[in-house]
Amino acid sequence: MRNTRITLFTLLSLLLALAVGAAQAQDRVKIRWYVGLGAGTDAPLVAAQEEIVADFNAAQDEIELVLEIVDNAQAYDVLSTQIAAGNAPDIVGPMGIRGRASFPGAWLDLMPMIDSSGYDLSDFDPALIDFYSVEGEGQLGIPFAVFPSFLMYNIELFDEAGIPYPPSAYGETYVDWEGSEHEWNTDTLRDLAMILSVDANGNDATMGEYDTGNIVQFGYGSQFTDVRGRDTLFGSANYVDMDGKAVIPDAWREAEHWYHDAMWVDYFYPNGVYGGSEIMGGGSANWFDTGNMGMITIHLWYLGWGTGNLDAAWDFAPVPSHNGVTTAKLHADTFGVLKSSDNPEAAFTVLTYLLGERAADLTSLYGGMPARLSLQDSFIERTVAAQGAAYPDVDWASLNWDVVLAGLQHPDNPNHEEGMPSFLEASARYNEYGQLVDNNADEDIDAALDALQADLQGIFDAAG
Repeated sequence: MRNTRITLFTLLSLLLALAVGAAQAQDRVKIRWYVGLGAGTDAPLVAAQEEIVADFNAAQDEIELVLEIVDNAQAYDVLSTQIAAGNAPDIVGPMGIRGRASFPGAWLDLMPMIDSSGYDLSDFDPALIDFYSVEGEGQLGIPFAVFPSFLMYNIELFDEAGIPYPPSAYGETYVDWEGSEHEWNTDTLRDLAMILSVDANGNDATMGEYDTGNIVQFGYGSQFTDVRGRDTLFGSANYVDMDGKAVIPDAWREAEHWYHDAMWVDYFYPNGVYGGSEIMGGGSANWFDTGNMGMITIHLWYLGWGTGNLDAAWDFAPVPSHNGVTTAKLHADTFGVLKSSDNPEAAFTVLTYLLGERAADLTSLYGGMPARLSLQDSFIERTVAAQGAAYPDVDWASLNWDVVLAGLQHPDNPNHEEGMPSFLEASARYNEYGQLVDNNADEDIDAALDALQADLQGIFDAAG
């Protein structure tokens, strides 16, 4: 009988414990973390993210973090449907600028909670904090993973041309072969690029004998980007203003004249014909990897695979300035909290966990450079080791990593990937413009840009 009483007592205790546990679980605030607009949907990444969620849930009893994974091909439509139906998640990420900009007006201004909680932003470059401050909307993100841009140059092509390398730091001048100093700007970039552009007979673009129909080497290119990305060399801008009107920024109009002349007058930049030719990588359009390109502007994600076939030595250099202003366009991932969240404070708590305590884990998982200053040295050490193992012919440790980090002080704001009304249609239209001018030597740039502005305005108006 005694054993029966013990058994019943034990059973009652277990039932009571389960009831208490269930009540506590019900008392937890549920926060949904949506993954799909960027990295995070591959099976190994899913498992790693699930482990982070489990760690968070086990470490406290107030919030239940729930992970939602949606394949990238459907993620934009699914999130749009959820927002429209009033069933949106709380946190979305990682996502790039284009992902965030695809849902204008949907994001919560984080600054009130940053201020009220005393959240420490001192581990970030102030320029990166400003990067996520959107006029009229507020602080839409906290810096997380960054992919800075920089100039990459082919050392062997510079040596063959007998000219000094680009500066090694922002703010330095370029000292030419005669010892004269020049501001490191788009004019100096052009001068070097013309010397580095060579025809089949060995003539460069500064010579009268230069055969523009038989070029075998180009001096400069802005690789793997669109018109907005390449024009950012001349300054930060966008095709839409704060009132929703289509604009062609003066800096970008000037840039388009510069690029068109570079393609069709000076011939130091691959035009549409040369850009897709075999000497420039054919269908891959990986210009620098061919060994026939002197300098490119590119982002951190290019390393390794982008130079996998290049035998020549290369290094990093600063992005040149224009009119005294340096703009090193930035690709960056972060997490956002949706305005529709019923529990923004709890969502902010999760956000600070992901971007704080787990920042090193997540940036390593997704492959980006940590925006946190305290994590960047270890990131470079890991990158040097990993790239050295994969591509041992490159002396990764000797590369100018300082200039890669310094580029984060010059991000484009507004970013070249910011949103526009009817983004897909608008981007198709400006890409059409790019194809037109890149493939036509006699194209009237101002007329083509005016037509682009008029068409974009029609697209924006139709979007309401």
